[in-house]
Amino acid sequence: MLYAHSLKAERLGLALLALLLVGAGVGWREPLNVDEERFLGVALEMIQSGHWLVPHRAAEIYPDKPPLFMWAVAALTWLTGWPKVALYLPGLASAVVASLSLHDLGRRLWGLRAGRIAALLFLATYQTFSILRTGQIDSFLCLWVALAVYGLLRHLLLGPAWGWFYVGCAAMGLGIITKGVGFVPGLMLLPYALAVRWQWPGVARMPGQARRWWLGLAVLLGACLLWLLPVVLATLLQGSDEQWAYLRNILFKQTADRYADAWEHREPVWYFFTDVIPHYWLPLVLALPWLVPAWRKQLRKRDGRVLVLLGGLLLTLLFFSLSTGKRKLYIYPALPELVLLATPLLPWLLQRWFAGKARARRVFTVVVVAWFGLWFARGLVEPFIEGENPHEALMADAAEHSEGRELVLVEWREGHWLYARQPLLHFGFMGGRSNVANAAAWLQAHPEARALVPAHSLEQCFVLSKARALGQTSRADWYLVGPDADNGQCRGALPAPVYRFSWVAPPLAGG
Repeated sequence: MLYAHSLKAERLGLALLALLLVGAGVGWREPLNVDEERFLGVALEMIQSGHWLVPHRAAEIYPDKPPLFMWAVAALTWLTGWPKVALYLPGLASAVVASLSLHDLGRRLWGLRAGRIAALLFLATYQTFSILRTGQIDSFLCLWVALAVYGLLRHLLLGPAWGWFYVGCAAMGLGIITKGVGFVPGLMLLPYALAVRWQWPGVARMPGQARRWWLGLAVLLGACLLWLLPVVLATLLQGSDEQWAYLRNILFKQTADRYADAWEHREPVWYFFTDVIPHYWLPLVLALPWLVPAWRKQLRKRDGRVLVLLGGLLLTLLFFSLSTGKRKLYIYPALPELVLLATPLLPWLLQRWFAGKARARRVFTVVVVAWFGLWFARGLVEPFIEGENPHEALMADAAEHSEGRELVLVEWREGHWLYARQPLLHFGFMGGRSNVANAAAWLQAHPEARALVPAHSLEQCFVLSKARALGQTSRADWYLVGPDADNGQCRGALPAPVYRFSWVAPPLAGG
């Protein structure tokens, strides 16, 4: 009874620590990068338009990601009424769920102290701080990865536990419709199969259960179909050419095509090992010179648990390294496996480092407390250092100086749409159609409108002296122009298609 009480208290303490570290500054944080602006805008537009199956950006289909994260942000906005808070709550939930799941796995695999270490290692890792505190898809993907790792390992190492296996499969399916790589925890099944075949101890053997294994695949696909089936049916019944293009893009271009031949973020094969892991997996990466030989010894002893975790970790790193496109956050799904691998060895390592060195042990304790304390303090201070999103002031000035008229967007960014306070018109976000010549043609035919144009394109079609400077955002200076600023150099047919959008009530106006 006493053990159960202390276990609950420890879990509560870890959950509160996760909330403090990841949640510090929530309510003051502004959506500042393009990912946060985009996903919050898509979620708010879902609420306004009612287009839930296919996400839209300023009335045009947003083709790059499935909508599950935007659904979560929209639902949390509806529940809280605070969009700038709702954007960060999925990452906060991920921090709590991942910490508690790693705590329970560490406890079941290696004891209560190991569980505590696993949760603290996860929360101490710099990549946890850099991802879960953001309002982007990867902060939400962590939730499904954590549940998938938990469900699979309860079954593969501590099972048979078919119920948990199916929970893990469902989590992978939801991860896939959050971001296509949600399946990567399933890579642990490959080293598990080897451990079973080689008869290594530490894994659960389940012979003659082929139907149950295949049912896991059905559960994964069923979770994917929660969104995919309705959107495919809607497209078949009444879909436009644009909606068909969305399906092709989301199913093929953004998955297999992007993996094999990425058009952005191209990096060499060794990128994660030289540019990401040494920095983003601090402080745990500092122990690798001692951990790697220890893992080698455990493999020589035929420890199936290490084979499954290390195999899953290495396969995840290999999978992302072989892709032509790489970003620092891609390898975050491998972190739970690394944490669980290091957990049972850390007490031994600390004993080796600090045995008979009381002063060094005290210094280490102070460093650990300071690490978490500075992390919390940074979360509180950072929103005030970063300040307000510059798009907010720029779009307020645009509305004032154009007297709220329809505003044509040229080479625009998501912040212009998110913070708009007047009707917007554009010709598409991608593909070069959002150019100054199209805007000039529109103003010639609609002199009551105004256009927002970046400085580097302005003098192609407009006279600089007749344009009003508004300010700088997205690494560009922006000008407001009317038809009187036309320099006569741009003549052509009116562009098509045209997208019109306006917020019923500007959701972020006035902060």
